[in-house]
Amino acid sequence: MSGRAAPFHCPYCGEEDLRPHEAGHGAWECASCNRAFQLKFLGLLARGLSADDREGDGT
Repeated sequence: MSGRAAPFHCPYCGEEDLRPHEAGHGAWECASCNRAFQLKFLGLLARGLSADDREGDGT
């Protein structure tokens, strides 16, 4: 995953009117609900895939 991945929707209102926020890397502002938020990738989980995930959903 790239450190530059951008969100597509506001986590608060769900709108798509997002712009980079002046607070710095990973900070975004939503023009629809007037909120600012920050995203951060923490890392991969150690547990990996479960048996159900590897089998697929059968479609």
